[in-house]
Amino acid sequence: MTTNNSNSLKIKGFAAGILAAMFYGTNPLGSLPLYADGFNSASVLFYRYALAVAMFAIFMVVKKVPFTVKRGHLIRLACLGTIFAMSSTALYVAFLFMDAGIASTILFSYPIMVAVLMVVFFHERASWLTALSIALATTGIALLYRGDGTAKLSAAGLTLVIVSSLLYAIYIIAVQRWHHPYSSVTFTFWIVLFGLAAIIIFSLLAGQSIQLLHTPRQWTCAIQLALLPTVLSLFLMNIAIKNIGSTPSAILGALEPVTAVVIGVTVFDEAFSLRLAIGIALILSAVIIIVAKTTHH
Repeated sequence: MTTNNSNSLKIKGFAAGILAAMFYGTNPLGSLPLYADGFNSASVLFYRYALAVAMFAIFMVVKKVPFTVKRGHLIRLACLGTIFAMSSTALYVAFLFMDAGIASTILFSYPIMVAVLMVVFFHERASWLTALSIALATTGIALLYRGDGTAKLSAAGLTLVIVSSLLYAIYIIAVQRWHHPYSSVTFTFWIVLFGLAAIIIFSLLAGQSIQLLHTPRQWTCAIQLALLPTVLSLFLMNIAIKNIGSTPSAILGALEPVTAVVIGVTVFDEAFSLRLAIGIALILSAVIIIVAKTTHH
């Protein structure tokens, strides 16, 4: 592989990772209004995944993208889809036990988990620049959290968020380690399809019936959840992992809460403070460091 080709793939990977994080950060736009309307977590997750499967299927039929995968790969795809869906489910259920801001902050422990798992199990060399970028990003995200001083840490909520974070770290590494022959579209379709099956099983086990969408606003929220933080985010994240690796892709996820803050300020008229500005600056510094380190490697 030529240097120019290698650099172009890395640029493609970073662009995909940045967009994936930004799209994933739009989660509150669709989920919060649905929760406010009384929807349970299983229903919100069901529509997020079911509509995502439909979107992928329509795109693949129109563009004549093959659906077929090797029968022997179905179990591995099912495991990956289940891991990803259970990561989503653990986070959504954690919101019932603790403040969403604290949960989202703790969730960002997943890049640290990715880095540690890669060093311990795959003997990836740990660099001080990677450690610095993780530290900057983690500090920045902590500054983005806006609590009123009354939010409490819940043991159940904390456990669920850590489980969510660990499952997502495992998913990111598993995608990187599997050199499959499929296009990103076909691969992501099967991940989301098996994820939907896992969500349906969760709803049955949790005794949460799927509530129907009624208003145009509810449908808009559900479609937004399926398109931005699911279809586009997952598809682009898979491209990023393949081109720049698991650890840099995970660190780019620090842009997710930045997007959430921007949405809060511009859409929900939340106040913008010096603390938020410093937090965003630290996160952007972390992203610049990891981009510079990876492209010059």
